[in-house]
Amino acid sequence: MAKNKQPSQRQLRVGEALRHALSDVLERGNLRDPAFRNISITVTEVRASPDLKNATAFVMPLGGEAADAIVEALGRAAPFLRSAIAKQVELRHVPRLQFKVDRSFGQADHIDALLRQPQVARDLGENAGES
Repeated sequence: MAKNKQPSQRQLRVGEALRHALSDVLERGNLRDPAFRNISITVTEVRASPDLKNATAFVMPLGGEAADAIVEALGRAAPFLRSAIAKQVELRHVPRLQFKVDRSFGQADHIDALLRQPQVARDLGENAGES
């Protein structure tokens, strides 16, 4: 199977349902781990595997502080989170959860900073006049 294959509609639907359920569980704050105390976690995306047995949740704590520690704590809480999600999502089997830091925020900031550089803005302005 090709690695570039786009996710199916079912994978996308399941991923979005899992994202909503996971966000809801994290918002309620029922996690006992001290790593979650006074921290707000954004779930930006959940990608389900083609067989729907595994899912990767991309998360970012508000402010981006201690992101790796939060991901580690979420990994420890994965069995609890999976059972909490099972109560909200109508699936025969809830996928095993894996967590990763969503690095897209940092990449977007980097690209924005590059585009704001004077030489890039000048070059973009010159190219705009050519069209």
